[in-house]
Amino acid sequence: MNDPRTPEGPFACARCGRTSETLPLTWTCSVENGRRSYFCEECARANIRSIEGRLDSSWW
Repeated sequence: MNDPRTPEGPFACARCGRTSETLPLTWTCSVENGRRSYFCEECARANIRSIEGRLDSSWW
């Protein structure tokens, strides 16, 4: 039985397009306009202030 809290892959970084079959623990999830977006570790680190400030990814 699928758990709705566990997303299924493959996953793609919404910023750079990097892909992964499983969701790495170092990736960040953001919900914008009711849609989940995933960001790889490098993109999340480069934009951490904007993410913590809850700015939409279109601003950064």
